[in-house]
Amino acid sequence: MLLLFETPAGFALFKVLDEGKLSKVEDLWKEFSTADSARQVVKLRAFSKFENTSEALSAATLLIDSKPSKGLRKFLRSHCEDDILAVADSKLGNAIKEKLKIECVHNNAVMELMRGVRSQLTELISGLASQDLAPMSLGLSHSLSRYKLKFSPDKVDTMIIQAISLLDDLDKELNTYAMRVREWYGWHFPELAKIVQDNIIYAKTVKLMGNRTNAAKLDFSEILPEEVETELKEASMISMGTEVSDLDLENIKDLCNQVLSLAEYRAQLYDYLKSRMNTIAPNLTALVGELVGARLIAHGGSLLNLAKQPGSTVQILGAEKALFRALKTKHATPKYGLIYHASLIGQAAPKHKGKISRSLAAKTALAIRYDALGDGQDNSMGLENRAKLEARLRNLEGRELNRSAGSAKGKPKIEFYDKDRKKGSGGLITPAKTYNPSADSILGLTEPLAEKFEEKGQMKRENETDGEAGNEVSVADEEKKKKKKKKKSDTEEIAAVSNDEMGGAEPENEAVGKKEKKKKKKHLAENAESQNADDNVEGEDKKKKKRKHAEPGEEGETPSKKKEKKKKRKSED
Repeated sequence: MLLLFETPAGFALFKVLDEGKLSKVEDLWKEFSTADSARQVVKLRAFSKFENTSEALSAATLLIDSKPSKGLRKFLRSHCEDDILAVADSKLGNAIKEKLKIECVHNNAVMELMRGVRSQLTELISGLASQDLAPMSLGLSHSLSRYKLKFSPDKVDTMIIQAISLLDDLDKELNTYAMRVREWYGWHFPELAKIVQDNIIYAKTVKLMGNRTNAAKLDFSEILPEEVETELKEASMISMGTEVSDLDLENIKDLCNQVLSLAEYRAQLYDYLKSRMNTIAPNLTALVGELVGARLIAHGGSLLNLAKQPGSTVQILGAEKALFRALKTKHATPKYGLIYHASLIGQAAPKHKGKISRSLAAKTALAIRYDALGDGQDNSMGLENRAKLEARLRNLEGRELNRSAGSAKGKPKIEFYDKDRKKGSGGLITPAKTYNPSADSILGLTEPLAEKFEEKGQMKRENETDGEAGNEVSVADEEKKKKKKKKKSDTEEIAAVSNDEMGGAEPENEAVGKKEKKKKKKHLAENAESQNADDNVEGEDKKKKKRKHAEPGEEGETPSKKKEKKKKRKSED
């Protein structure tokens, strides 16, 4: 049996002298405790040396992929004829067996044998010292790691992370310096702060003008529009600011130079960031822009780390504090983080921002993965997805417009207001209004017509009085029924009291019980008498009312007949 062993210097082929010792795997390590005992187990048969580092790197990379290199195949053909070959990788053994027709074996005994050979490698291979082997292995490992990482200076996203961090710092410093210029020069010319709003133009104006008295002589056409220039010159003539010395103005101008140099460097850095983003992540840049894409990469740590995140994480990246606060207080979670500053979300209406941010995050996650792991260098995928998102945004806004205009499915139902019509039914609450002829004036009419209208008025009054009498009678009937019920209840109470008197009471409370029962009897009797009196009074009142109702019909009778009727009533009473 032969043993194939890979070293940083080349391939070694060992002859196994005693195969019987391989059966005892647990005790095999004892055979390699010393160099002499190791030489009794294996012996070097052949060694193939690498010519240079590139050859060693190519052979190592092929071995990692379980493929034999060209030099290894040539080496095995020349030294392996009918022997069995022990290898450290079963996939490599299968590849050798297919291409070279050499029988290969891989098991636990072979792995233990490999460990033993590695421990005594410098002793088994003559001419290979440990001080030479260490730098070889270190150089090969560095070369291999660079190859596996596919190191390319064009694909380094750390430059983007540093550039966007510096850009944010520059913005803060630039804003601080510009505010300091405004505050400092404002003591001399306070009106200039309202006339010139832009910080960079303000610094250029201060640098050119110096003292405000020089404004009338200078030409600001290269910096300011014509109307702003005239306003500045007028304000400089009537300014309320204090006088400053030439030394103060020199220091203010130096600060203006710092502001202008920072602004120039910021513009240069932005151009550099834009070119790097278009090189490293073209599809991400096409979807969300250079600044938002760079901030996403910086927040994720690298483009590869960002590619591992799902779309839902990309959507709220940068809003972690708000997310955990919402989860803790059981409120609504945030809909967007850094992605909110993308132009597509800025174009959407407030009620559509959540939907567009979710769609944009999903497309952004795909674009990041394509940029990080794909081989393409163009931004066609990003532009295509951006067009789809813009179409979706137009669709959402168009749907709302159609719904408000009353077309298609969202057609509104306009109902006319009618206060007399019941809700949900066709009937009217009040009857339809008709023309009232009695409201007309009768001053200009003839006498017979006037008499007719007067007769109609009398008929209406009689009908009204009859209706009132009927209502009073019905009310009186109800009162009678109530009083009858009260009488019944009183009689029942009296009967209950009498029964209690007839029944046997306890001897201790007999005197007290009799007194209370007598009082109850008296009280009930008084109530009955008062109710009878009230009934008689009501009966008389009803009779009087009936007479009153009958009188309007008797107006046409003679006074003698009236007197006779009065006498009859008195006799009846």
